[in-house]
Amino acid sequence: MTPLEIFVAGQWRLGGGEPMVSTFPADGSLNGTLHAASLEDLDDAVNGADRAWRDPAWRQMLPHQRGRILQRVADLIEQQVDDLACQQSRDNGKPLQESRGLVMSAAGTARYFASACELLEGEITTPRQPGVMTLSRYEPIGVVAAITPWNSPIASEMQKIAPAIAAGNAVIVKPAEATPLMALVLARLFEQAGLPAGLLSVLPGKGAIIGDALARHPLVRKISFTGGTRTGRYLAHVAAEKLIPASLELGGKSPTIVLDDADLDQAAHGICYGIFSSAGQACIAGSRLFVHRSCYQPLVEKLVALTRGLRLGHPLEAGTHIGPLITPEHRESVRRYVAMAREEGGEILCGGQVPTTGELARGNWFEPTIIAGLTNKARVCQEEIFGPVLVVMPFDDEQHLVAEANDSVYGLAAGIWTTRSDRALMLADQLEVGTVWINTYKQFSVSTPFGGFKESGLGREKGIQGLKAWMQQKSVYLALGNPVNRWCE
Repeated sequence: MTPLEIFVAGQWRLGGGEPMVSTFPADGSLNGTLHAASLEDLDDAVNGADRAWRDPAWRQMLPHQRGRILQRVADLIEQQVDDLACQQSRDNGKPLQESRGLVMSAAGTARYFASACELLEGEITTPRQPGVMTLSRYEPIGVVAAITPWNSPIASEMQKIAPAIAAGNAVIVKPAEATPLMALVLARLFEQAGLPAGLLSVLPGKGAIIGDALARHPLVRKISFTGGTRTGRYLAHVAAEKLIPASLELGGKSPTIVLDDADLDQAAHGICYGIFSSAGQACIAGSRLFVHRSCYQPLVEKLVALTRGLRLGHPLEAGTHIGPLITPEHRESVRRYVAMAREEGGEILCGGQVPTTGELARGNWFEPTIIAGLTNKARVCQEEIFGPVLVVMPFDDEQHLVAEANDSVYGLAAGIWTTRSDRALMLADQLEVGTVWINTYKQFSVSTPFGGFKESGLGREKGIQGLKAWMQQKSVYLALGNPVNRWCE
């Protein structure tokens, strides 16, 4: 198989680094081979990006003209949504229906920021002294680094590329090592849409080599990273050393809360989706479930019945609920956490095993698992598993519940199930998280900012605020009437 080319400053070429292989998590079959970017490739990409974003043709391009490029990308995505969804499923093993949703999300993100960049306005501020007009406006940062995760490649990558381009920057994308393909697909779409050469590069490779060198490159002026908290903390140190901004969307251990008046059927279905869709490989997965004791038993029974009915299967087959985990190593990590829960006294209500028969034995599947009998202090309640594992715990007192829900280093998201909006809103005010879903879960709007509290990250993506995050603010003072400053006389 001929190795795939990487995209460096507007040129397709073989990477100068070590060989890489992309495999299908469902059966280990080959998706493609390529060579990682080398440090020389990286330097070419960054230098090309620096030239491209400084080019007057790009710097002076009107917002609606940049937006037109993003609209063309969205058109191209929608014209081939089924093919792109299939490629996304092969890249990371998501069921086809989920992949289709991610592809359409990418198109929607491009369209939103195509419009948002036209709405972004400067400000005429009120001066504190007469004879002066003060203005404030937003300008591009320059060359920016986008380091993306493996769990939702096309959507996560567009979530960084689209606002960065809309803001007038040049973007270097370093996709996750396990899923290099979709970023290269996006690069071709942007090229077809007419994005000037140099404004987008895609550099596959190891995070410790390419990701680190990209973040540390002196011409890179912003780091945007989605991934694990340990890496995010390291990149925050790099950004601090360089005195550049960093946007970090990191891990989570999200609590889901079921109050005593909740619609249990609605809650059970929403909780299943919140933890088991994407095989639990989501930073926002609702992995800690707190249920009022009065409805604990009936809800748990509903959850176990629903979970046992979930279909593990080939990602490209209709009706599949849960696809494989990303790699055998990650599946082993999930298995170890379940074994740890048993050692800590947990009761496995369902799941907890690696399938060993049929086609499931060829891939990286793990059964959706529900664990009871633990407290919030257990390691499986405090550490991110990133797999289809739910821990259920009863509660009696809402004040104690809030303390338990907030007893985590993470603060990304939470879910609340109740028939009373007043109770939900009062409870939401007390939760230390960036997003709260009420009687729903894992719903998103590109117009609504997203990010975490505590060790779940810094900064926000999406919305107008997410566009401004890719820009820097400049203030201008204009003296009126050409006065002479007499200080030196």
